[in-house]
Amino acid sequence: MTITKPAARVADAAPRGADAPATARASLGTGHILFVIVAAAAPLSALIGTVPLSFAFGNGAGVPAAFAIAGIILLCFSVGYTVSAQRTGGNGGFYATVADGLGRVPAVGGGYLALFAYNCATIGIAGALGYFSQLVFAAHGIHVSWVLCAAVGVALTAFFGYRDITVSARLLALLMVGEIGVLVVLDAAILWRHGVHALPAASFSPSTVSGHGIGVSLMFAFVSFIGFESAALYGGEARNPRRSIPRAMYGAVLLITGFYALTSWLAVGAVGSSHVREQALSQMGNLFFGLGDSYLGSAGGTVLQVMLCTSMFAALLALHSATNRYTKALAADRLVPVRLDALHRRYGSPHRASVVQTALNVVAVAVAAAAGLDPYADFASVALGLGTLGIVVLQALAALSVVTLRRKGTVRVGWRGTVASLLALVGLGGSVWLIVRNFDLITGSKSSFVGELPLLLPVVFLVGLAYAWRTGRGLPSDSFDR
Repeated sequence: MTITKPAARVADAAPRGADAPATARASLGTGHILFVIVAAAAPLSALIGTVPLSFAFGNGAGVPAAFAIAGIILLCFSVGYTVSAQRTGGNGGFYATVADGLGRVPAVGGGYLALFAYNCATIGIAGALGYFSQLVFAAHGIHVSWVLCAAVGVALTAFFGYRDITVSARLLALLMVGEIGVLVVLDAAILWRHGVHALPAASFSPSTVSGHGIGVSLMFAFVSFIGFESAALYGGEARNPRRSIPRAMYGAVLLITGFYALTSWLAVGAVGSSHVREQALSQMGNLFFGLGDSYLGSAGGTVLQVMLCTSMFAALLALHSATNRYTKALAADRLVPVRLDALHRRYGSPHRASVVQTALNVVAVAVAAAAGLDPYADFASVALGLGTLGIVVLQALAALSVVTLRRKGTVRVGWRGTVASLLALVGLGGSVWLIVRNFDLITGSKSSFVGELPLLLPVVFLVGLAYAWRTGRGLPSDSFDR
């Protein structure tokens, strides 16, 4: 027996207006999904924003090895997660995976937590896009409000998010080629100038890797992968989900790991392994812009600045799409208003969920502006930090779910999947602890109020548990053969 998709059970409860077809279009290939989920991780933004912090407060020259370790752990996570994604048809992401292994009630808590975390991350990216776009414009003598920059980004995201996902996938592919291409050119320029010395062996020596700050480096490494797991949300729109979802997830982890590890390793070589901590402390976010100016000229530095903004827009669009699909999955089980389960007749997109998510972005940006909050320190970094922590918690919960998954029908999680998921659970559990412990470093805020915000995550989860227990709603596990 196979698993019935949750949406199919409540099809009669969903609105049947002229713009709401019964099913989504199966139009995505592996490449489409790969570009969407890599865009959510925003590789260029992570390198420019978090790698200098990892150099400065982590294990310095050992940062490339931290990325490699995180990549191995997330590959282990992918082994089990893709097994569950294939069982559930690749719909519902973490919500379906938790239902598969842990049952209905925890699934509702996980579903609400996923919706909360992805909305926080999307709102944070909107604020960061406005902030950094304002800085780039100002660097070239153009003075505009961060609110205007964020509004343009949100409007463009609303336009593409409302339409066929393949349109967004093609746009994200174009943006990813530019984003990764400029850093490949920078990597090549560093390698050309320094030769083999651009890849210092010290970065992978045991003493450097295990040195002071390794926990902080691993924390930043894990948060830099956020979004790759969203492949499991697009099964209903994939031409061959059983093949495309695993390939996209494995491809994304390998691509992102190699990209982060190699580029950070070359940055160590360019700056010098004995000086990288000091330089990162003094330059922070300007570290890679300085490398761009030095190795590619002023034009190269400008291109990096522009690509930083396009990277954030790509992440905003990718996270917006993922959030919409969580909203649709919960609406199909009547955990949020059922009208949000509707699909557009022409585009096959969860268009009502897209409109609601856009409205949340608009309200969040407007409130931050009206309150006079610093767009980055008080708004974007806090929302991103909270969303990131929530997603890592969900990854750990999904790994636990796969570990506890028992045989259902003809499908069994083999020992490889179980062992891999156990390893992932240990690594991700440690990452959760590190992020909570260093939440002020993630957000850049010493505020005691901000420091207590992670408590919202268990509150959201418990609200979901209580709601499911009391009402009996949220029945994804009822579609699983026992």
